[in-house]
Amino acid sequence: MVNINEVLDGHVALEIECLDRIYLNGYVPILQVGGQVINFMRKHLGKSIPSPAILEKIGTVFRQDVKKYAETNHIPVITFKKDDRKVDVMHRHILAQELTGHSGVAAIGIAQEYQNVFAANRREGPGVPWFSFTKADRRITCYYFYLWDTEFGPSFIKICAYFPYPIKVWVNGHEWAKRQATRAGIGFTSLSNGFASCDAPDALQAICDRLGSVTIQAFFDRWMDLLPLPLNEYDRTFGYWWELSMRQIETSRTFVFDAPRHARGFFESLIADNLDIGRPETVELLFTGHAPHSRSAHPIVNHTPCKTKIVTEGTQVTVNAFFKHSRIKQYLKDGRALRIETVINSPRDLQCLRRLEHLEELQLKARDINARLLDTERVGQRCVLASPAFERVASPTLTPDGRRAPAIRFGDPRVVALLGALCISINVLGFTHRSLRALVNPLLDTEYRAGQMSYDLAKLRANGLIQRREHSNTYVLTADGQRIAIFYTKLHDRLLRPLIAANTPPAPAPLRQALKTIEEHIDSYLNDAHMANAA
Repeated sequence: MVNINEVLDGHVALEIECLDRIYLNGYVPILQVGGQVINFMRKHLGKSIPSPAILEKIGTVFRQDVKKYAETNHIPVITFKKDDRKVDVMHRHILAQELTGHSGVAAIGIAQEYQNVFAANRREGPGVPWFSFTKADRRITCYYFYLWDTEFGPSFIKICAYFPYPIKVWVNGHEWAKRQATRAGIGFTSLSNGFASCDAPDALQAICDRLGSVTIQAFFDRWMDLLPLPLNEYDRTFGYWWELSMRQIETSRTFVFDAPRHARGFFESLIADNLDIGRPETVELLFTGHAPHSRSAHPIVNHTPCKTKIVTEGTQVTVNAFFKHSRIKQYLKDGRALRIETVINSPRDLQCLRRLEHLEELQLKARDINARLLDTERVGQRCVLASPAFERVASPTLTPDGRRAPAIRFGDPRVVALLGALCISINVLGFTHRSLRALVNPLLDTEYRAGQMSYDLAKLRANGLIQRREHSNTYVLTADGQRIAIFYTKLHDRLLRPLIAANTPPAPAPLRQALKTIEEHIDSYLNDAHMANAA
């Protein structure tokens, strides 16, 4: 079996970290509650009665402007059908715009979609009618402006045609990096959504590191000055304009191997080494051309929003770990590269704020998660402890500040269950008192109480195996914690347990046969010495 450390240390031709897919929300901060809608119509527009008819008029003008914009610029307008995959429908139009070499709107797509917009509620009573406004999901018209941009390549901006006109923005970090590398004269070959090779890897990494909130904001501002919009410059002057927040951010780390066989060997070794130690909740095997088949391996009753799955389809492999609204995935890219991606669907999962200006902080934390996942996998195949390190945690010690650190005794059933739970893949993203206890409980034959969990967390912290994230109740494993958790678990599950039961299953058949041969030889010597046991 291939050792993944040997593959990563000796067969990586290119390693690149970059933002990948970036999906943003555009919202008007001062149009988020009903009172602000009334102020917009009365104080800003000067209307005496806030009425949905006013908003409908703005929407009608916007729809007319989009139609006129498309006709004037000869832009195809396409109405999406229910089951259309939008990017496939628009592909040929984007390609045509790219061939011009200039930034432009490739096509405009129209879709009817549910969006969270303001609905009007009429107040009953005598006199002048009055309306209040509350947020509700309504099926409305949305315009997809599919773009080809000289800086970002293919992208789109979606604008909803009803108040408060929410916007979605999608760009790709790898596509941006390719265009910057071309401008800088750096030679490279493309991987699908990435790089397969590069003449100057360090310079390419420096380009990827430059992509941040300022660059993306400039892209957004540039297109807001060109596209038809439901709000105008007068509205903008008084603060009625869109700001961007992060909806989904993918941060990737890609290893391109010098030969495809090394990529396959990496994943074969990774899966073989983690099926028992990592204890995935489910393992699904999907073979191309055959009916899907799934089998549960080491099922865990887990009531937290965390799960792990391993999927193979044909020759492709994907490993996913889920945490709250986010996930980290690891997969083969074009059969020759390892791609690790942290996909953040809610920045608050990593204690970050949503506004675009916090992108750099989020990317830094996501890169750290990518690194910790790989470190955990490396440790899994290089986790032998020197005697002093083993003694430090297996015996009571004193911390540098003079506090007593209780022993984490090898072989104790509670310790084995606790450290086995810490090996589970989802803990790369962090764990809480509640989520870890849910993982330990099924591994013990007895009840595992909340008080015991609190004591064990304190013990792990005192021994330097876990650390608490600042301003949160989430913990992460330290480097020593990763090594010790995997070492204890492997030693117990893969060596001691089968060796202790060496004469019976689950001990491997070759081991049972070898012990039987030794026993036969010992019996033969005893018989020759006339020292055999009496019948």
